[in-house]
Amino acid sequence: MASTLQTARLLLTPYVPADEDDFVALFQDSRVSQWMGDGPETEAEDRALFGRIFTKVYAENRFDVWAVRLDGAFVGHAEIKPAKVVDGYELVYALAESVWGRGLGTELAEAIVAYGFTELGLTEVHATVAEPNIASIGLLKKLGFRHVRDIDEDGSTTVVLTRTKAGADTARALR
Repeated sequence: MASTLQTARLLLTPYVPADEDDFVALFQDSRVSQWMGDGPETEAEDRALFGRIFTKVYAENRFDVWAVRLDGAFVGHAEIKPAKVVDGYELVYALAESVWGRGLGTELAEAIVAYGFTELGLTEVHATVAEPNIASIGLLKKLGFRHVRDIDEDGSTTVVLTRTKAGADTARALR
């Protein structure tokens, strides 16, 4: 099961069953889900996905996945997981639109990347982002991610970005 992580403003905790409605509401918000996976799913599919966090991800210790909280309230979802498309570990995060524009995405992504480097011993972390999601691409580039390639499928482009541990150490030293 995922460890608890804390940033200056956010608390990342393993999900609990009581988070289901908040999880589903986040994933049902088309402004959020348009950037996740294959886009919006049905409510039933999102509820099934939430269930698999417990029956598969946590039960089989597959990867780290967290509920993201601000001042005790659920505001997002985060994970770091193995992904074949990048041949390594991928960062995944989503925040409710109500908290966009406050720098929380940067804070969240930085915490997960640091966790990957320190706790998982990774030397690089990847992200895959739909090409039109310029806000997320900009956020990741600000954190030291570099564009490494594009994946063109079904008329859309997914941008693959990578941040190396060496690059993270250099960026931290320059701050």
